[in-house]
Formats: sequence, structure tokens, C-alpha cells
Amino acid sequence: MKLRRAKSDDQRGARALSTRGVNYSTSPLLASKTPPWRSRFLVALVGLAFAGLLVRALFVQVIDTQFFQKQGEARYAHTLELPASRGRISDREGKVLAASVAVPSFWAIPKDVDEDPAKRAQLAKILGISNAELEKKLDPASRFVWLRRLADDDTAAKIKALGLKGIVQDREYKRKYPEGEASAHVVGFTNADDKGQEGIELAFQKDLQGRDGSRAVVKDRLGRVIDDIGESTPAVNGSDIDLSIDSTIQFFAYQRIRDAVLANKAKAGSVVVLDAQSGELLALANYPSYDPGNRVNLSGEQLRNRALTDTAEPGSTMKPFTIGLALETGRVRPDTVITTAPHSLVVSGFAPSDDEPHAQLTVSEIVQKSSNIGAGRLGLQMQPRELYDMYTALGFGQRPQVEFPGLAAGRVRPYKSWRPIEQLTMSYGYGLSVSLLQLAHAYTAFAHDGEVVPITIRKQPEGMRAQGVKVFSAKTAAEVREMLSMVTSEGGTAANKAARVDGWRVGGKTGTARKQVGKGYAGNKYRAWFVGLAPIDKPRIVVAVMVDEPSAGVIFGGYVSAPVFAKLAPQTLRILGVPPDVDVKSQIVTAQAAGSPTNKPQVP
Repeated sequence: MKLRRAKSDDQRGARALSTRGVNYSTSPLLASKTPPWRSRFLVALVGLAFAGLLVRALFVQVIDTQFFQKQGEARYAHTLELPASRGRISDREGKVLAASVAVPSFWAIPKDVDEDPAKRAQLAKILGISNAELEKKLDPASRFVWLRRLADDDTAAKIKALGLKGIVQDREYKRKYPEGEASAHVVGFTNADDKGQEGIELAFQKDLQGRDGSRAVVKDRLGRVIDDIGESTPAVNGSDIDLSIDSTIQFFAYQRIRDAVLANKAKAGSVVVLDAQSGELLALANYPSYDPGNRVNLSGEQLRNRALTDTAEPGSTMKPFTIGLALETGRVRPDTVITTAPHSLVVSGFAPSDDEPHAQLTVSEIVQKSSNIGAGRLGLQMQPRELYDMYTALGFGQRPQVEFPGLAAGRVRPYKSWRPIEQLTMSYGYGLSVSLLQLAHAYTAFAHDGEVVPITIRKQPEGMRAQGVKVFSAKTAAEVREMLSMVTSEGGTAANKAARVDGWRVGGKTGTARKQVGKGYAGNKYRAWFVGLAPIDKPRIVVAVMVDEPSAGVIFGGYVSAPVFAKLAPQTLRILGVPPDVDVKSQIVTAQAAGSPTNKPQVP
């Protein structure tokens, strides 16, 4: 016991001795004096830090609060677009030519898409792209990507069945065009954003597109709508457009010009049908054409609206205007005889010629036989200003006042620069250029008692008779119409059976013009023209036809283009309810004549 107490005392003594061995007052760290400025500096730093926090709080909470509120709202508040439905385009009878239908579109936020390699490979196959292309689209660095816009039903069903996480289905509107190729150049088309690109879709874009609405909502982190914020702005749907086009006449027009181009192995063709009394455009067709709802591999040749954009020398279809001016100014009468012998007219060393030479022709026969020499002689009797004023009054050299994109103005040079040879050639259709629409428009002067009626693509009130620009008197217009009827009668340039119309008395003018190549004319390239009126005594329609570069052996307008008129005119008149003005004799084919007892009577 005593031994244990002694050890304890020894240990306490050792600790005391150890403590007494450390002199804290002599420690160099504690012995040194702290400079007063250091403590003040530290206090100042702390104060500045608090001041900075105060300023920052003031900036965030008071000065720039709007910015930070927006940043906060961006994390949970979203604005949903409420798309407006594009207006419909209808024909004069209310038949839909273009309408919008809701179709599915698919998008994704790449970082949210399931990374399952097998499903991604299937998605690439459905979309018709390679795996590498899909992975590029789904780059996590991207915040948003469209996978397929305006998907067809089959593609949409396959994407939905795949069940790939992160793929979102949305709804967009896609245009449908029930009439397809037949009305493509009239209606036009829209792009993926539903904006008009061609035709009526482009011309009436502002009216058709409407105004999109919006809805402010709160979304959770999974993108689900939780609540609405404030008031929504409803969408305003686009206005419907009612055209003057008759879809049935349009279909027949397209069918006839297509058949003519193919039968004559031509490059292209166009046809325009106008209501001669109201100025309404009933049909406008071109071939080649395209399907506005499926524009894969669309070429410029298909896209061109040739009836409006292409201008060319119209050839002999201009002669009735020269004759009309000669009649109007009292220089000649329909029975006035004109010398048309070969080489009887020479201007600046140039002598026009006729396909069928005649020593003399009456003014009426000049139109019927399509005499260049006769028309040239009458043209040279006019003052240049007279011809020029007539051309401009007819609308040549000016852009037609029609609500349609891409209209060409053509070319008529100022009369002060005309030389005699130019005045000569313009009298029978060379040296100036027009579009097919301009030519059809000009012929309303003969169909509408001497007035050129304004053209419209919009439907007009029933029975409306348009007021136009007076170019000829009603008497002159009637005299020219009678001459035009001679063209389709025996001895005329369109007297072949294919150019005649059963049931109605009609008239028109042929034209066969060489194509200009460079500074000269091609030796084997032509445009075949025909412009017809029906019925000829009181015209209801004007039909203008142009076939470009027929190459099946026949080039003349009376054989290439006039048959299009002859087939289309009676179909159009029946649709418009115009009664026949001549007796129609049924052509009964007897069994003996046909060589078969089973043949039945046929009425053309």
C-alpha cells in the first residue's frame, strides 16, 4: 500500500516539473505584438462582404427583379401555342380543293430519350434514316429535335407501338389536295410550316393562315401541365377562299391538254377557260403537272405555271385584232378585197409568205385562210400609235390584274421605236410576246361586244356581267366573230373534223409560231396555238390552248391545239347549262354498216 502511494506521488511530481519547464511568456508567437491595422483590416473585409451581399440582395429583389422572375418562371411556366386552322380553298360549287387536316408529328428532348440500342435501331428504320443519323439527331447537347413532322398514319402507328420513352407526339395541320395534279397549278401548295408557297395558297396567304392563339401553363419536371396562368388567347382560324374555278371543267381541261401533249409528243401544253361575260377564270391547266400533296422529286418543269409565266410570240392568233382595228377605223369592210399574191408585199427586203398562196382575199378570208400578207398590208395602213394603243388596251405588255403570283407582263415595245418591218410582223403575231392568259383575256373583246372584261379568280355573284374597257364597237366585234366562225368552217385553217363542235356554232383562230432561239428562229421547233369562242353568236366562254414543240409530225394549231378546244368546249357549255344553238343529228351506226349486229345507235 505504501509502495503504491509512493508511485502516485512520484508521477504527480513529474507532471508538475514538466509544466514548470514551459515558459509561455517567452513563446515567440505569443510574445509578438499584433499590429492594430490587421484587426481593422479583417473587420473591414467582413463589413465589405456583408455590404456586397446587401447590394446583391437589393439588386436581385428590387432593381432587376423582373429578369430573375422570368428566369424562375422559365423553370415552371410555359406558353403553349394554339395553332389556327388554315382556311379551305373551294371551287365555285363549294367542292374542296384544299383543306387542312390534323396529323401527328413527333419530337423529343434528346437527353430524355431511352438509350435502348435495339429500340433506337427500330426507330431509325421506321423514320427511314441510318442509326448514325438518328444518333446525331439525338445528341444530348441538343435541347429539342423534330423526329418526323406531318407523319402518315402508318409511320405514326409504328412509332407509337415502339413505346420508346422520351418521344412526344404532337398535332400539326397538313394540307390535303383532293384534285391532285388537275388543279395543282391553280391551288399551289404549302410548306411544312403551313405557309403558302405557290398558287392560291401563296396569293391568299394572309387570309388563309389565320392567327395562332396561346395558353400560359405551369408544368412539372416531367412536362405535365399542372395549371393555367392568366388568360388564354384563342386561335382565329383562317378565312375560306371561294374560287371561280369549276373543278369539273378544270379536270376536263387538264385531261384534254395532257392527252394533246402526249399524242403530239410535245414538250408541254397549257389551256385557259374564261367566262366571257363575268371574266371568271373557270379552268387553268398545264402539263406536265405534279401532285401538290406529294412533292417528292418535284422538278421545275412540273412546277411552272406556263399559262401565266411563259410568254411567247402568239403568231396568227393576233390577226383578228389587226383586222378588228382596220374595221373599227373604217379603212376596210369585211368584203373589202386585199391583194395577197406571193411577194406582192416587200418591206426592207423582207417578203412575208403564206402557207397557201392566194392572189386576192377579202378581209374575212384573210382571217379564214390566215394570210400573213393580208394581215401585214392592213397593219401597215395603221399609224404605229393606233396599233400600240390597241395592244395596250387589250392588256398586252402589262401584268394581268389577277390575284395570282408569277404573272408575266409580256412585251410590246414603245411604238416610237418601231420600224416598218416590225410593224409588219407584229400585225400577224411576231415581234411581241404574250402569255396564254393574256391572249385569252384579249379575246374577251370579241366575246363581250368589244369590251375587254377584267379577269378574276374569285367567284362572282350569279348572273353578273362584268364592265370592261371598250376597245371595239359591238358591230366590229360581231363582224370579227363571224370571221372566226369561218376558221372552223369549210375552207378554214381549223376545218378538220377534230376542230368542230356538235350542237353549238363556234369560232376561233389558229396560230403556228416558230420558237425563237437566240437571235433567230429554230427550224424545227414550234408552238401551236388556238383561241376559240362558244357559242359564236353570243359567246359564253373563251378557250385558249397552247402546245409547245409538237414533234409527232403535225405542227399546225388547227390540228394540234384546236382539237383540245373542240373536246373541251361542249363539256364546259353543258356544265354551264348553255343550250345548243344548232340541231344535233344523231349518228346511228347500223349493224350492216358497222359489220356487227350487236352495235347500238350512238349519239356523239
